[in-house]
Amino acid sequence: MNDPEWTLESLKELSEDLWWSWNEIGRRPFAMIDPMLWESTRHSPKKMLLQGDPARLLARLESAEFEQAVARAVAEREKYYERTPWFSRIARSEDRDLQVAYFCSEFAIHESMQQYSGGLGVLAGDHVKSASDLGVPFIGVSLLYGHGYYIQEFSGDGHTRVIYPTYDFDEMPIEDTGIDIRCPLWDREVVARIWRMQVGNSELVLLDADREENLEEDRQLTEGLYKGDSDPRMRQQILLGVGGVLALKALEYEPTVFHLNEGHAAFAPIARVAGLVERGHTHEEAMDMVKRTTVFTTHTPVPAGHDRYDANHAADALHRTLDLAGLSREYFHALGREYPENHEEMLCMTVIGLRMSNFVNGVAQLHGEVSREMWQGAYRCENADDVPIDAITNGVHVRTWLSPMAEAFWRREIGLRPGRATPHSTQWSRALDANPDEFWELRCDLRSNLIGFLRKRLAQQAMKNGANPDELRDISGWFDPDALTIGFARRFATYKRAPLIFKDLDRIEEIVDSVDFPVQLIFAGKAHPRDEYGQAFAQRIHRMSRRPRLRGRVAILEEYDMEVGRMLTSGCDIWLNNPRRPHEASGTSGMKPPLHGGLNLSILDGWWPEGFDGRNGWTIGDESEFHSKEDQDQHDVEALYRVLEEDVIPLFYDRNNRDVPRRWVRRALRSVATIPDYFNTNRMVGEYVDLAYLPAHREYLNDRERHG
Repeated sequence: MNDPEWTLESLKELSEDLWWSWNEIGRRPFAMIDPMLWESTRHSPKKMLLQGDPARLLARLESAEFEQAVARAVAEREKYYERTPWFSRIARSEDRDLQVAYFCSEFAIHESMQQYSGGLGVLAGDHVKSASDLGVPFIGVSLLYGHGYYIQEFSGDGHTRVIYPTYDFDEMPIEDTGIDIRCPLWDREVVARIWRMQVGNSELVLLDADREENLEEDRQLTEGLYKGDSDPRMRQQILLGVGGVLALKALEYEPTVFHLNEGHAAFAPIARVAGLVERGHTHEEAMDMVKRTTVFTTHTPVPAGHDRYDANHAADALHRTLDLAGLSREYFHALGREYPENHEEMLCMTVIGLRMSNFVNGVAQLHGEVSREMWQGAYRCENADDVPIDAITNGVHVRTWLSPMAEAFWRREIGLRPGRATPHSTQWSRALDANPDEFWELRCDLRSNLIGFLRKRLAQQAMKNGANPDELRDISGWFDPDALTIGFARRFATYKRAPLIFKDLDRIEEIVDSVDFPVQLIFAGKAHPRDEYGQAFAQRIHRMSRRPRLRGRVAILEEYDMEVGRMLTSGCDIWLNNPRRPHEASGTSGMKPPLHGGLNLSILDGWWPEGFDGRNGWTIGDESEFHSKEDQDQHDVEALYRVLEEDVIPLFYDRNNRDVPRRWVRRALRSVATIPDYFNTNRMVGEYVDLAYLPAHREYLNDRERHG
């Protein structure tokens, strides 16, 4: 017998726990309410309940099929919380009090909450979810942004339109704690409300400074991500670091380990020192205790990418926290300068992070090497190998990025159980045994889904620019569900060289506009709203897509978000990555196509030198590095054309009598078998636990025993 009241209460409870963001069974009932509204809400369960037609919802509540779908979701969620996770099984008794506070300026949990700009946020969101799956006690700390990053549109000529929406926090699965903190800034205090978000076993603590008590300039601190001006950016980072520490205290949390994900939160250790000094510790004790319990991850292999501020200006803004910590201005200046004796040098957030952390790491093995060389001076090491910067290679959260269609296939073919969270997976290695014909059917279905999605999005883009019915009809026939499909989707920083493949127009037109062996290219990506060069890259690709020989075979999608990322990484046959080496710290987008049988075609940068084994994808050129950017681009694009013409395209179109490219399939299955088992955030978080979190936690326990 139906129980509509139980069903509705269960729906509300499901909608408030971001567990649904990586469990399709948890999203399914909400899609059933109204599939069209589900699309327009960007797959937001809470918005479905708030915006849905009450009559339609009532009809679902009275349906036995709907009640069964809700019951299955509730049972699966209960099973998730009842199981004994990995950390509980391996932790010693003294380690079970571990609690990690993970500071990051952005978290990408789901596309319905635009609280992220790109890869840093995606990595942070995946980290949170794997911590939940593994049972690692984990609290993320960040800011709650009123308009997120920005909404990207393209005008008719490909120019970027920057749109700042206003989000209603009541429509997000977040809880207003009713608690405010007062973050010292210059001679005033910024009031920030603490919001809380449940992400499975993990939690996010988010600060909102848009409060009536604040000055207008302070209310704008949480208006949006990464404001371009130096002063608002610095003040935003004070709120993240200092305010984040105060928020944890206000909630009566006692983290034993603090993890700074990039330099944006480097003021947090200063706030922690101030708190310990207030509790009676000496300045020296406090500095030592904070350093031994802090983990710092750097993501930026380019010196210009690290935030730097005028040292006196930063000290003025932080003076009340510095006074509490017993830190003189001179000490603080030296703490943030690579060469403390250079009084002209600006204060660097990354240098503070390095100096205030006992464990520091890059995000790929190559990035670790680059970071050791970059920060050799800060550590006063004659040999870069002696610089104490480790490397923990990034990964992706498999269930967030794995298409439900692909998950069902791998469950049948290799017995995949992605819900079994462990840092040491060997499940994917069995992919080599998958049926090649059925695997190829999966690939064709995923590609076809992508083309349908692409046509719909391109039609919507065209309608915003006044397309007529004939133009929309043309778009409905663009792209071929059976053609070799190459994807490029990432942040449009200039070093990633998004338009590189168009360097020789005649050559790329010959490649793409082939009658017998067609190739199609799909791009997506955002540049910073003030990055004119990155936006020019997007505009150039947009113009390329209008050329007669490329029209309908080349496209750039606007508003690159997690949904677009999932569609492209699941549907593309080739994932193209051509940064200027060694500027790619990790580049996790390329770890997602192998979950679906996609193949990487990449410069040997970021994670790819670790992932490539000679038979699971392709490299572009070699490890040559040129002083001239033009020479580097020419060398790399020639190598790109060559591998496309001689290897990739012939292999894709070499078919047997069943129209299956068996040699391509073997390479694709090897991609599946060799990449996901290692390049995932369960393995990554497990390494953080072993190498960083537990050692720091034990230092915390030692300090507590010594000092009380």
